[in-house]
Amino acid sequence: MKVSRFLAIFLLAAMPTILLSQSDSSKFEFDTDFRFRIEQDWNGLKDDGAKYDDRSRLRFRYRFGLNYQYNEWASFGFRLRSGALDDQQGPHLTLGSGTGEFSLFQIGFEKAFFKAENERIKLWLGKNTFPFWKQNELFWNNNVYPDGAAISLKVRKKVSNSQLLQINLGHFIIRSSGKLFWDDAYFNGAQLVFKSPDTKLTIAPAFYNFRKLGNIPDQNGSYTLDYAIGQLSAEYNFKSELPLKIGAELYNNFVDYGKNDSVPLSMQGETFGWVINAKLGKTKAKGDWALWLYYANLEKYSIVDYFAQNDWARWDYSSTGSTGSKISNFRGIESRIIYTFGPKFNLTLRIYYTERLMKEGIANGRNSRARLDLNIKF
Repeated sequence: MKVSRFLAIFLLAAMPTILLSQSDSSKFEFDTDFRFRIEQDWNGLKDDGAKYDDRSRLRFRYRFGLNYQYNEWASFGFRLRSGALDDQQGPHLTLGSGTGEFSLFQIGFEKAFFKAENERIKLWLGKNTFPFWKQNELFWNNNVYPDGAAISLKVRKKVSNSQLLQINLGHFIIRSSGKLFWDDAYFNGAQLVFKSPDTKLTIAPAFYNFRKLGNIPDQNGSYTLDYAIGQLSAEYNFKSELPLKIGAELYNNFVDYGKNDSVPLSMQGETFGWVINAKLGKTKAKGDWALWLYYANLEKYSIVDYFAQNDWARWDYSSTGSTGSKISNFRGIESRIIYTFGPKFNLTLRIYYTERLMKEGIANGRNSRARLDLNIKF
């Protein structure tokens, strides 16, 4: 079974080479990148009061994708990635963590989609990138690619033809019930993205409706939850000689968990969150550098933790047999320094400190982490 799966993936990966040799190569576009990571965790405390052992890891991520432009408005594509197939948040693999000595690693499809697009409308069907404008991964992890359909509509000003408004809509199936559509676990999203005429200011209100989500991912939960999350994002781009962007996000989950006896009493009102960030510098050309700073304060149910970032701490659902990260109910900081060697080639240092807002056990968990990433895209 493992051999046949490997051969199938190998043939799929080799297919673009065959197609390129027989077709107009200008219609193909590669979507491929590699990351090598050095990671250190220290000063960690679990929710049960036990200390995490300090941990050092060498990790990598590889992704290979190909897009084909069928005509002026229609295209389709796919991308393969490394990483455990049951972990939507984690494409990174740790060197030496295989089940055997220098054993093979898993690889699977993270994107497979059809896209139709013109200057006013963009539609995609299948499994593709999160279609809503965002400034960071604290609500939605860049490695999580939803299954469903999304559409974006652009509204332009008649005089200058500058984009002033974009409407983003989507419906995504989290888990199919095998029955009617409304019996599925799913989420809907709607977002308006306003830009000022000089494009310096962006304001993006959004609403995300999640239905029938397990309290624990991978079907290991004991009850389900709904989320009705309103989000307000804003970013100001100073567009100076040394670029500076300042942004903020607010989240509020409007569901009343006081009516759900399964939700711990101490967490029933934990539905609000906020993030602020500042991004100084550039990351496009050789010699560019940037300094990014984030502060996050996210209550337990202000986000869906197993769809959000898994960078800031070690907390996860592994004790329940699930692979998802459990990084909500925390406050913390991230500092990021980026040096650019050339287009799509950089070195990034990220340092985190996080701590729990509310106890989820007998202690307030905490974690410190540093990551050094070498990123190249081609």
